[in-house]
Amino acid sequence: MNFEEYQTEASATALYPRRMSNLEYPTLGLTGEAGEVANIVKKIQRDHGGVINDEIRTKLKDELGDVLWYISACADELGLTLAEVAEFNVQKLAKRHNRAA
Repeated sequence: MNFEEYQTEASATALYPRRMSNLEYPTLGLTGEAGEVANIVKKIQRDHGGVINDEIRTKLKDELGDVLWYISACADELGLTLAEVAEFNVQKLAKRHNRAA
């Protein structure tokens, strides 16, 4: 699946209040889901001695998918595609890497 396919399919499942621009809802969802990822990682350290087993990997896969959904929704609200966001980010990182080298 590519970014365009994902964003189209994810957008079809968006069931939140839509106004002209409702960036607040998906942004709050994004922070909540990112917090869930962080909480799982915390528990890996606390409860599992830093070891990631298949069950934990599956939980992280699930939560990272939720993070991706909210990133896609934020991009939709801004009139951006995930491909545009990814390309912009890679260019930024390349410039930063070149400055550090």
